[in-house]
Amino acid sequence: MLLKEKKLLLTGVLTPQSIAFAIAELAQKEGAEVVLTGFGKALALTQRSAKRLSPTPEVLELDVTEPAHHEALAKAIGERWGRLDGVLHAVGFAPEDALGGKFLSTPWESVQRAFQVSAFSLKALAAAMAPLMSQGGSVVALDFDNSTSAWPLYDWMGVCKAGLESIVRYLARDLGSQNIRVNALAAGPLATIAAKGIPGFDKLENQWSKRAPLSWNARGGECLEAVARTAVVMLSDWMPKTTGELIRVDGGYHAMGADLTP
Repeated sequence: MLLKEKKLLLTGVLTPQSIAFAIAELAQKEGAEVVLTGFGKALALTQRSAKRLSPTPEVLELDVTEPAHHEALAKAIGERWGRLDGVLHAVGFAPEDALGGKFLSTPWESVQRAFQVSAFSLKALAAAMAPLMSQGGSVVALDFDNSTSAWPLYDWMGVCKAGLESIVRYLARDLGSQNIRVNALAAGPLATIAAKGIPGFDKLENQWSKRAPLSWNARGGECLEAVARTAVVMLSDWMPKTTGELIRVDGGYHAMGADLTP
């Protein structure tokens, strides 16, 4: 088993359709012990989804914008396990006025909120958990590739994801001496609760399915499983010298040029 005896902290589990849920489920099958996080009104959703996993993992409260929550989380995990081997950052949010073609009119307050939740929180979470990873480990951030493209309607979330990718590299630099690897996993579009909040998601989904050379079905279990498998490998010991990297699981869409189909 790839994750035998590994202790993992997984954020972002909302429903069984969540990418993070698929990762949690497969991680358990590969031998890991997992703890989930949730907060606010969504905490009940996470607790309900946790009951679909076997064994049912503990759900700890974490609002990524609250420093006290990070401290309490680190303390709780330290008391529970005494160490941590891996972290999944699967957190993202942007106010409605930061998406959907409103790029030029989005106020700073909305941009600030989006960046704090979707990008800066990776630094905050990694810094809080690093002392528990004294034997090394892996931090994986779920991403939607914004390294070279300005996606239609994604607007300030795209900027935040580009920032997230940069934060991955700087964390890889600063945590490498502790043998902590930090990488981003960029998945193609998948029909999750988060995706429903992106205006025009259906158009992006349709385009992806037409152009990905390995095919892509945003609503099928095969692609979700492919993302989960890759995440499990990234959290395991099988990529010991890979850090600061953006790993794409998108059916190959990113490698294709312009579509000249009439």
